[in-house]
Amino acid sequence: MKLAAAAYPLDWFDDWAGYEAKLTRWVAEGAATGADLLVFPEYAAMELASLGGRAVAADLQGALAEVAAHRPAADALHRRLAARHGLHILGGSGPVFTTDRPVNRATLYSPAGIVGHQDKQIMTRFEREDWDVRPGSPLTVMDTPFARLGVVICYDSEFPLLSRALCAAGADLLLAPSCTETWAGFMRARIGSMARALENQCPVVQAALIGSAPWCAGVEENRGAAAIYGPPDDGWPDNGILAEGATDVPGWVVARVDRAQIARTRADGVVLGLRHWPEQLERVARGVESAR
Repeated sequence: MKLAAAAYPLDWFDDWAGYEAKLTRWVAEGAATGADLLVFPEYAAMELASLGGRAVAADLQGALAEVAAHRPAADALHRRLAARHGLHILGGSGPVFTTDRPVNRATLYSPAGIVGHQDKQIMTRFEREDWDVRPGSPLTVMDTPFARLGVVICYDSEFPLLSRALCAAGADLLLAPSCTETWAGFMRARIGSMARALENQCPVVQAALIGSAPWCAGVEENRGAAAIYGPPDDGWPDNGILAEGATDVPGWVVARVDRAQIARTRADGVVLGLRHWPEQLERVARGVESAR
């Protein structure tokens, strides 16, 4: 399979046609790499807040509501583009109101339609305390012709039990779209993603939101780089990095991954982290002693 991760900047749009043109161009450029899967970042959908005007986009709650209102049209556009280019797209996540408060949802589109979605599980302090975004539907493994995949949205990638549950349920590929204001925040998501690749012996695709959007509440500044990681084991890069882009530079980062290699690594790698995971639970169950 060929995987493509986006380093994606937010733009202002005066109308829907501007957004459609941008997304159409980005998907066409991603498709030109020969990728089977395009991964967009966390909160990439927030640029749709511009369609409500500057006062709406600058308001925390107004921006969320405006973006959510465009979800049906955004779904339809992503479906058309996936069908046109014959590939899968993990769309940029954004707010969806399932109750009176939104979840942060990333949707997977295929040439045949919507495969499924993943809602973020663990909210950051900003999401909890300022936006009041809530955890959504349970963890979901999604089937594609090239892999069974799971999605751990940004902060979720920093909690190992989430990725472990997805891989124990059959995922052999993890997608980690991220949105971080600072380089330290990006590094937390990057280190988490690389650790999940190590533990679960599978590739992890990190797409990053980048650039300034001072007009949009909550995502005014964004730093990062797109990258694709793997387990540092036989047949994989020694540093665990299959591909990575330059810091804060927009574009696609692409890597080819052999699904059979994932299976071989999990079955007969230099280490067998996925298989040996339960041993730590046995050790922890015995308790921790204090030396005196």
